Order: sequence, then C-alpha cells, then structure tokens
Amino acid sequence: MDFYRKSKEETLETVQTTMDGLTNNEVQQRLEKDGYNELKDTEKVSTWKLFLETFKDPMVIVLLIVAGVQVILGEVVESLIIFLVLILNAVISVVQTKKAEGSLEALKNMSAPSAKVIRNGTKQTIPARELVQGDIVLLEAGDYVPADGRILESASLKVNEGMLTGESEAVEKHTNIIPDEVALGDRKNIVFSGSLVVYGHGTFVVTGTAEKTEIGKIADMLATAEAKQTPLQRKLDAFSKKLGVAILILCIFIFALEAGRIWLGDSVADTGTAILNALMFAVAVAVAAIPEALSAIVTIVLSVGTNKMAKQNAIIRKLYAVETLGSASVIATDKTGTLTQNKMTVVDYFIPGEADHTLDLNPKNWNQSQQMLMNIAVLCNDSYINNDGQEIGDPTEVALIQFSNKNNKDYQELRDTYNRETELPFDSDRKLMSTVNRIDGKKMILTKGGPDVMFGRAEYVLINGKEESLTEERLDQFVKANEDFSNQALRVLAYGYRVIPEEQNTIDETDEYKLVLVGLTAMIDPPREEVYEAIKNAKSAGIKTVMITGDHKTTAQAIGRDIGLMDQDDFALSGPELDAMTDTELDEKLEHISVYARVSPENKIRIVRAWQRKGKVTAMTGDGVNDAPALKQADIGVAMGTGTDVAKDAAAMILTDDNFASIVKAVSVGRTVYENIKKAISYLFAGNLGAIIAILYAVLFNLPNPFTALQLLFINLVNDSLPAIALGMEKAEPNTMKKKPRDPKEGLFAGGTFQAVAVRGTLIGIAVIVSFYIGLSHSDEMGVAMAFTTLILSRTLQTFAARSNTQTSISAGFFSNKPVIGAVLLGFVLYGLTVLPFTRGIFGIPAAFGLREFGIAIGLAILAVILMEIVKVFRNKFNVGK
Repeated sequence: MDFYRKSKEETLETVQTTMDGLTNNEVQQRLEKDGYNELKDTEKVSTWKLFLETFKDPMVIVLLIVAGVQVILGEVVESLIIFLVLILNAVISVVQTKKAEGSLEALKNMSAPSAKVIRNGTKQTIPARELVQGDIVLLEAGDYVPADGRILESASLKVNEGMLTGESEAVEKHTNIIPDEVALGDRKNIVFSGSLVVYGHGTFVVTGTAEKTEIGKIADMLATAEAKQTPLQRKLDAFSKKLGVAILILCIFIFALEAGRIWLGDSVADTGTAILNALMFAVAVAVAAIPEALSAIVTIVLSVGTNKMAKQNAIIRKLYAVETLGSASVIATDKTGTLTQNKMTVVDYFIPGEADHTLDLNPKNWNQSQQMLMNIAVLCNDSYINNDGQEIGDPTEVALIQFSNKNNKDYQELRDTYNRETELPFDSDRKLMSTVNRIDGKKMILTKGGPDVMFGRAEYVLINGKEESLTEERLDQFVKANEDFSNQALRVLAYGYRVIPEEQNTIDETDEYKLVLVGLTAMIDPPREEVYEAIKNAKSAGIKTVMITGDHKTTAQAIGRDIGLMDQDDFALSGPELDAMTDTELDEKLEHISVYARVSPENKIRIVRAWQRKGKVTAMTGDGVNDAPALKQADIGVAMGTGTDVAKDAAAMILTDDNFASIVKAVSVGRTVYENIKKAISYLFAGNLGAIIAILYAVLFNLPNPFTALQLLFINLVNDSLPAIALGMEKAEPNTMKKKPRDPKEGLFAGGTFQAVAVRGTLIGIAVIVSFYIGLSHSDEMGVAMAFTTLILSRTLQTFAARSNTQTSISAGFFSNKPVIGAVLLGFVLYGLTVLPFTRGIFGIPAAFGLREFGIAIGLAILAVILMEIVKVFRNKFNVGK
C-alpha cells in the first residue's frame, strides 16, 4: 500500500490507530496476527545433524568399523559398549553445542535494539521486535529506524537510507502528501526499517514490520552475519591439528610395534583377531588423547563469563571481547555518565551587573534578566519529566528544568505559557540549539549553546532589562565568568535571544546571529563514588585510563586530577593541540597524556591507533553516532546502554549502567575467564599426557597394554567434559587484578601452563605405571584393572590441583567451587558403575579386584595429587619458571 500518497490522517485511519498510540490489548492482538518485528533467522543445524556430525571424525569412523568387524567375529558385548560410549560422547557434544548456541542467543537478545513509542497515551521504551503496525514511534539523531512508517512530525529530520538506495547523502524528511508515484528514494514522507537518523527528530506511525518492510522484501539480498571463532579458539584449532598429527604418528607407531610383535611372535593362536585388537587399541588411544570437545568447552566457559559480566552490567555482544578484555592495557573512556553520575546540577549562574548570584525564592521577584535566563533555559530544551517522575532527555537539559523546579518555577508551567512554534535542533557542529517562542507578545528566537560560539554570535547584551551593545569590556566580563566557572570544573552554557518578524515561520542557521546575550549557567556532573576505587584498581592491574571528553580542557583536567586518573607527570591535551601534533610527536608523549578535551571523532580514532601502534590492547567507550568509527577501530568497543543504536551496533560490549567501574569489573572477569580456560586446557592435556606416558612405557618395555579400548573411551567420557567445564566456573585468583595485562600474542601454554601440564601428566603417568606393576604381580587382567582405576581416579582428583597454578585447593577454598565438587563426585559414581558385578567383565575388571586393590589405586591417585600440590608450593616459593 502506497502510504506516501496518503495524508497523515488517512494513514492513521488505515492502520487503525491515533496519536495516543495503541492500547496493550490492540498490541497483543496484532502481535498474534502479524508476529514479531524481526526477519526470519537463517536455518540452524538440526539436533540430529549435529549428532551425526560428531561421527565424521576419521578416528571415530575407523573405531566404528573396527567395532563392527569385532561384532562379526563374535565380540558382541564389548563392541556394543563401545557403540554406547560413542553415542554418549555424541550426545554430550550436541548438548554442549546447543548450550553454547543458547548462551550466544541469550546475549543476542540482551543487546537487541529498542524503540521509543507512545502506547496508551504515554511514552515508553520497548524492544524493537515488539513493534506492530499502528505503533507511534519517536525518532532522534543516532537511532536506527526500527520499522517502515509514515512520518507524522518532522523537526529537521534527516535520514541516511544508503542501505536501500545506495545514496550516501541523508534525505530530509517532511510530512506532506506525495501525490504521484515515485521511486523508493523519493518517498520523503516515509522512513524505512534499518535506515539511520543522522539529524533532528520526528514521529512516525508504523505501516510495516518484519517481512512487510522494504528491507524485509529483499532480505535474501542482505548479508547474514556468521558466528566467528574467538582468537583463542583459532589458536586451539591450530594447535589441535598439530596435536592430531602427532597423536596419529604415535598411534601408527603403537600399532606397528604391536603388529610386529604379533607377526613375529608365536604365542598368539588367532593372529587376525590379535591384529584387529591392536588396531582397536591404537585408534582408541587417538580418540582418548585428542580432546575433541575442547572448542565447545571454551565456548561454554566464555559464555559463563558473559553471564557473569551481564550480572555486573556489562553485556557482551561479541564473544571475542571476553578474552580480549583480559589483555586490555588501555581504557579510553568518556567522562560524562561513565566517570561521572550523569546527573548535572546547576550550581551557579552569571548575569552582568549582578553581584549576588542567588535567585529569590519567589519567582515573581526575579528581575527581567533572571526571568529571561530561566525562560531560555527551559523553553530551548527538549527534556521533560514523565508521569512516573522519570527524567527523559539530555542530562544537561534535565539539569536546567530541575534548576527551574528547585527555584519554585514549574518548568511545565513555562512551556504551557510560551508554546514552541518551531526549532533548530542541536548538533555537534554548531554547538547550538534554537527554538521560536512567543514571549510577552513578541516572537523570539531563543538560543543556548557553548559560550565560545555564543560570544561570537552576539551583538547585544541584556543589562537591567535593557538591550545594550556588547562592548569588548562587557564581553570580557562574560569571558572571565566563563573561565572562572571552567577552572572549577563546571560546565557552562550561554543564553541569548533575538526578536524576529511576525511573518517569519521558519528558521535556519543564519538566524542564530545578532543575538542578545543574557547570561551563563554553571553546572557540574559529580564523579561516581565508585570511580575512585575503580581507577585505583585499574592502575594496580597495569591498565592506563585515558579520559576523552568534549568538555573544556580545564574542566576535564580538574575532574581527572580529582578522581586520581592523572599522575604527577601527566597532562591534558585539547583537540586542536592534538591536530597540530605529528604522529611521531604523539607517540613520544602518548603515555603521559591522560586527558583529551574538545576532541573530534577523528581525534578518537587517532588516539586509539596511537596506542595500538605501541602494541597495547585498547578499550574505547562511546555513546554517539560519531563514536561508532572509534568503537570499531578499538580492540574492544564499549557502548553505553543509554547511547545510540549506532554506537551499540559498532561495540563489542554494552554497559547497561554506563559506569566506568563496570568496565574494570569486566576486565577482571575477562582475565578470570581466560585463566579458567587455561586451567581447563591444562587439566585435559595433563590427564591425556598421563595416559600416553603409561601406554608408551608398556609398549616400549613389551608389557601388556595397560588399558582396553573400551576403558580408554570410558575415561574419555568421564574426564573430558564436566570437570573441564567445572573449572570454567572457578572464582578469580587473589592476584588477578595485580598482574600486568596479558600479552595477546602469548602462547596457550605460557605463564606456567606448560610446566603444570608436564608435572601433573608425569605424576599421573607414574602413579598409573606403579599401579600397573602391582597388578601385574597378580595377573595381566589385574594389572589392567589397577591401571584403569588409577588413571580414571587420578584424572578425576586432578581437577582439584587444576583449580589454580598458584594456590593449593585448600587455600583456594576447597568447597568454594561447588561444580568441581559435583564433577569429582560424578566421576567416582561413573567409575563405580564399572565395578558392579554385572559390568566388571565388560570393563575388564576381574572378580579378584577388591577393596585392597581399590585402596592401592586410590591411594596412588591421591598421592599423585598431593605431589602436584607440593610441586606447586615449591615453584611458587622459589619463583621457579617465572
């Protein structure tokens, strides 16, 4: 339906709504009829396909073939158990994958775009997916348009529709009817889903959602984002491939040696069966030695980290940000709302000729200059307080209406008395905002903005109710007052007006000249209480905090010194000063520049790149449209929860509370998550190393195989998933935020991980070999049972030693990680299933295996873990390997 050819009234009637919006009942009915405002997701891999994909591994295929041959040869029970174990492994893999997908989907939902609508006659913010035809939607600069719609109100509204039309220039929107049929790009009274508001603000009624939008009609032409692996996962995949080759060579060696002995020996009655068993064992070694679930485990642990961060007001949009945060060495942060409370308060004002800057408690006693100052502050202002008492709008503007309210002049009363006729919205280039209001019978442009701009636009000044020429002496009074306020870290706004002709109904930038200067207001946004401690913690963690702000240099510097951000040798730099520096000069001074004031978007990108040239991982915060390039350039873009959709889309992380302290907490979680992943890696590889040592020892010294193929697969089932995931839940180490940032280029086994794997793997291997020998003194079957029991128990108990490379499990709090306790207990329960009377034979455990043998096996396993802890204490005491 061509809504652009209909009037506003006709459109509202067609979609059955009013300017007061839909009721909740109407919304629910339309949701049930039309569905949610979202394009259909790409088809996900079904569960059964995921299940079948787990059997694509070449080693698993070989194992299945060999097991099938064994069934044909009569070895039915053991082969069926092998099939069962492989199926269980596949089920666990699918569950892990689905859990990882679910975690990522939850994160996607948490960071979903929102829309500002009018429903039931009141303004509210809802998820954009809940929009329906007939909703009344409010737009402002920086918003993505959440659905197609007919414009009802436009205040200099400009929209970039390049994603649909290919044109880079923004389209200025209006509310007039377009009678003729026109192309998409010429429908200037329509907004399209996915386009970007770059200027002004407006209101539209939703005419199409989801597949009924223009973007929905060409959804198949849109690129679909694919899930990317994190750098850590890519490292793991590369390492796993190398490991796979090494394990394959090892297995070929084991099989060749076993086969050679079978062919050359004369003690084997059935050579074919023996060769088949040797192949089965070699393949089982490969399956058990390669931790194929490691990538899924990493995803789950990362997802656990994102949930922890979400509870601390940091929502992760891109999974790589979790591990990247762990190596962040620079945080470039906005000041307003992030370091400060974002609750501006007017604390002083300046009007020429007034010695006492105090307003009378009765507004009727205010002089004309005071009245005009308050009029401009309230009328040239888009903020408001809704029916729930919630302050809506820019914090600076909210402070101005609160300034009026606190001085007993109801801001709404002023607005009701002096209606706004038109406006020129604020933008960052002009640094001004203007409205047209009729005051005392005169049509006036009311303007507020940055003092430096206002001083250049004014030609007159209001003194004692009279408009006088703005002489150099009078201007100096304003300049001095502005400097005095700025030196106190106060934010200053200047106010002016100009009477315009009655017949003038529109204004543009050329009208913001020849102003009558009225006065200044000074306000402050106090630092958040928790910022002082957060800055201190960041310094302890080796993280440089840099403030980037649009405020004046003196204001920013005063805040920076107050919160402890600036060291003795640090200094502040303004945007123009930065522009005048070469990259070489910037690089030389970079580490001592803690505050950047009056910066441009280009400045932000340059600052990030300068730190990146020094090899520093940089986090950058932002909330505006202009911040998006810098957020993308940064290693970790951090958007404010109250920021624009553009900033959120460019960011890897969103702060729901806009709080700097939440970034520092997120860094701590990021470091902990990375360390926990390394703990899981060391746990898995140490256990596998122990098994390989025992197997190689037996092969080289011509001893019986210490394990059966089924035992190795069962150990893989018990020890390779749950304990590793449980280690991902480990709490932060005491020194987590005392270390310097991690080098992102460091290897997987750096920082003592390789030593931990080597020590723990060797101790497990020795314990298994000793147990094997003790069992062999009774019989080969007993040796295998003893080795199997010792390996599965030592690998299970190793979970405690893997909890920390610096603390013993006792000093870390033995019961502090309940998932670890649960994983260990479950491991013992699963092992217990193998010694039941009706399962012993299947798992190769002879009837003679009793409490004595179990006691020896668990004693050796406990001894191995104790020795692991002793070595850990020794290494820490003597700083070995660090």
